Amino acid sequence: MSKPIKNQYEMRDPRTQYPKPPFPRQPQPKPGIEAKMDPQPDHGEESYKGSGRLEERKAVITGGDSGIGRAVAIAFIREGAEVTVNYLPSEEPDARALEALVKDEGGRIHLMPGDLKEEAFCTDLIGEAVKKMGGLDILVNNAGKQVFQTDIEDISSEQFDATMKTNVYAMFWLCKAALKVMPAGGSIINVTSIQGFDPSPQLLDYATTKYAIRGFTEGLAQVAMDKGVRVNAIAPGPFWTVLQPSGGQPQEKVEQFGGNTPMGRPGQPAEIAPAFVYLASQESSFVSGEIIGLTDGRPIY
Repeated sequence: MSKPIKNQYEMRDPRTQYPKPPFPRQPQPKPGIEAKMDPQPDHGEESYKGSGRLEERKAVITGGDSGIGRAVAIAFIREGAEVTVNYLPSEEPDARALEALVKDEGGRIHLMPGDLKEEAFCTDLIGEAVKKMGGLDILVNNAGKQVFQTDIEDISSEQFDATMKTNVYAMFWLCKAALKVMPAGGSIINVTSIQGFDPSPQLLDYATTKYAIRGFTEGLAQVAMDKGVRVNAIAPGPFWTVLQPSGGQPQEKVEQFGGNTPMGRPGQPAEIAPAFVYLASQESSFVSGEIIGLTDGRPIY
């Protein structure tokens, strides 16, 4: 982007607020490094201004090194929360850049790399985060695996299994562990997708997991309320993150990514982070079992 946005509250025309396609082709090996993207995504580094809405809260964010998770981490920390971020070891450069940014501002952040496809790691992630932060109030299940395949014949059992474990099993394991330690007033936020309502045939396994996250969220919300914990989900539409050029979309689709939306552009991570802050904060105290769509007008029901 040519000029970073420095004030999230300044009125602008949303159609021209951020870059529009065409974008250059930019293939990367999975899971990708966001610093190599062109244009660079906006995570709110320059623009997000906190107002104490999450003071003294303690949060775990999966996939927090880049994309939507990174924007959420920045927003939570600037709202006063202490944050533990999970990511794959290969994503260390993005995680360290995030750590440097927030620590320079006095933010409290802990980095915990590891593979969410392993049940033992998911359990340990929650346990170690509780030790480091002294508790857990917020869990954001954001990490996801997305691989574009043109036909079901191209989806191997290994890919299907990895997508299921990353997107669904890990969410189950993490929620199970978190609910053992979360106090009343805690908040769990899952990330589904427009793909969980309007699936693309080329994202068959990914869309399947996003449907599952919908049902899991709505069901768990009823159980978790027995402990005073709210459970909700956010359904993004097309957002400009490293998930797309690193195999989530073919390069010809990367070139035109987000161009078919009413705004004619993809969303930027900075534009979705405030919705997570709302669901994490006490402002949404009567909101549970809901799915909030950020899809630029595409209906999710």
